[in-house]
Amino acid sequence: MNKSVLTNLIAAIFMLVGYVLQQQIVITIGLFALSGALTNWLAIHMLFEKVPGLYGSGVVPSRFEEFKAGIKHLMMQQFFTQENIDRFLTTSSASSIDLTPVIEKIDLAPSFDALVSTIEKSSFGGMLAMFGGTEALIPLKEPFIEKMKLSLVELAQSEEFNAILVNELEKPDVIADMQAKVANIVEQRLNELTPELVKQIIQDMIKTHLGWLVVWGGVFGGIIGAVAALLQQYS
Repeated sequence: MNKSVLTNLIAAIFMLVGYVLQQQIVITIGLFALSGALTNWLAIHMLFEKVPGLYGSGVVPSRFEEFKAGIKHLMMQQFFTQENIDRFLTTSSASSIDLTPVIEKIDLAPSFDALVSTIEKSSFGGMLAMFGGTEALIPLKEPFIEKMKLSLVELAQSEEFNAILVNELEKPDVIADMQAKVANIVEQRLNELTPELVKQIIQDMIKTHLGWLVVWGGVFGGIIGAVAALLQQYS
């Protein structure tokens, strides 16, 4: 049982126990906790899924083209720059190509910031602001960067990629020609992506961590419910 379901279940149990024991404060705590947890769960669900009648839902699939463009920009502007290619050519041989050390040194923080900015400027931004704004996504930064680096390493270690790279090293005007070839490969691979696959990639990266928003929604909702019940009791 995942933590989102468990949080909602505990909140519902509080409501049931309070009703059975006729304890209004317990009912209120459970009600507020369930409200907070369900609201946050719905917000996370709407981030990935289009919900009929709810404007702004399904922001990740709807930003499909922007996501692809962001990956290409990341690859060409941060990874396959002229400086990185020149450094590789002067320190590596065509017979033993390993780009992992180069990938490990790449700063992928701007790619996460771009994703956060896209979400913030979308119609989902207003709802996100209700749950702490972009600050709520900061804990997801390191997992996102780690997953992106693993994906880049897998691409760089593919046979097709290495075969093209070796062939290009033997030609004149290596750097400029290599950049054009790599850009073409990246674009072809990105054209194979579908909105569903993009959604799945992002879900695998961050959805587990977003589950904590449901947990804390339930916790803070319960606290607010307790305060509200006490104020009502002693007023």
